[in-house]
Amino acid sequence: MKAEIIAVGTELLLGQIVNTNAQFLARECAALGINVYYQTVVGDNEERMLSTFELAASRADVVICTGGIGPTQDDLTKDVLARYVGQKLYIHQPSMDKINHLFQSRGAHMVESNARQALLLEGSDALENDTGLAVGAAFTYEGTHFIVLPGPPKEMKPMFENYAVPWLRSLMTDEIPLYSKMLKFAGIGESLLENKLIDLIEAQTDPTIAPYAKEAEVTIRLTTRARTAEEGEFKLASTLEEIHNRVGKHLYATEDIPIEQVILQMLASKKQTLAVAESCSGGRLSDLLTAVPSSSNVFKGGITCYSNALKHKLLEVPLKILEEEGAVSAETARLLAQNLMRIADSDYALSITGVAGPDPYEGKPVGLVYIGIAGRGFETIVEKLQTSGNRESIKLRSAKHALYQIWKQLINN
Repeated sequence: MKAEIIAVGTELLLGQIVNTNAQFLARECAALGINVYYQTVVGDNEERMLSTFELAASRADVVICTGGIGPTQDDLTKDVLARYVGQKLYIHQPSMDKINHLFQSRGAHMVESNARQALLLEGSDALENDTGLAVGAAFTYEGTHFIVLPGPPKEMKPMFENYAVPWLRSLMTDEIPLYSKMLKFAGIGESLLENKLIDLIEAQTDPTIAPYAKEAEVTIRLTTRARTAEEGEFKLASTLEEIHNRVGKHLYATEDIPIEQVILQMLASKKQTLAVAESCSGGRLSDLLTAVPSSSNVFKGGITCYSNALKHKLLEVPLKILEEEGAVSAETARLLAQNLMRIADSDYALSITGVAGPDPYEGKPVGLVYIGIAGRGFETIVEKLQTSGNRESIKLRSAKHALYQIWKQLINN
């Protein structure tokens, strides 16, 4: 099946919002075995939207629309689709009841335009909105399958995963579905990982090997066609084993979860705790850890000791060390980690100190970072990292590399 993704919204054309929906939907379609050949962005203009839908239907089996189904008058997606297919819109009563209940529970007056969010095209299947109010839709017109989703990602993603995907799968009964496994790597860049697996990638047939790179992490998707999960696992096993033999020291998960979640799960299983001290990362490491639900069971807390005064007063780094070796030094990283572990009474402690830029500091280059790893039962370790990028990139890469270092300790202890 061929698909086109259409994002509706003038704000996308003006660059006021980044179109992350298309990235998500393209990735999910690939996992379903649906090839995305086109991605289109169109503003809130009825005639241009109509011509966009007509063109998409002429060249795709599946057209997935996001945005333009809210309560305002410029939310035109359903209106234009109704005009295109020659059907009427009606109030979907379960959705209307949900909207009424929400306003009543808040003791607020419902503006009449909110009823637009309950509109549904005649002959279409309703896609429930578990995290918002606007109902989605799925229907087939002249051989083309249309899916209509909300624009906000927090509403679009669960609607697609929970309701649109089953609807799509019901159309693909004659096709053997795709089975995928996500391999997550840390402490290695995309180009180096690809170089170590290049012969496998070039010779791939079944399963296929697709690398994906995000800031500070790399993912590989292994995909095959299989009627059951057991068959899929069997067909992926030999390729997975070969990848593990080559780069297993960087492979932290075989499912799509971040390394911070893996670390917290490992610590929880060992009934151990972690604390962090951050300078150049500015709290980024603590933010990653606390974004994981139930992290409070493991994470004792973090100190953003940005100034030398706080490094000295809160974490007892001697002024002599800070003056002679510098805040950005292996010794400072070592003391930050081991002193915090004692002060927090944690089983492990991580520290990050470095130069995030844009200017050098203490005569040291931008991107120079020291990471300290303290833990019960081993001498404090300090890792030197030379990274690059802007301030935000250096902060994130430093935090992710620190997580990789603690992961290595956890799997070896």
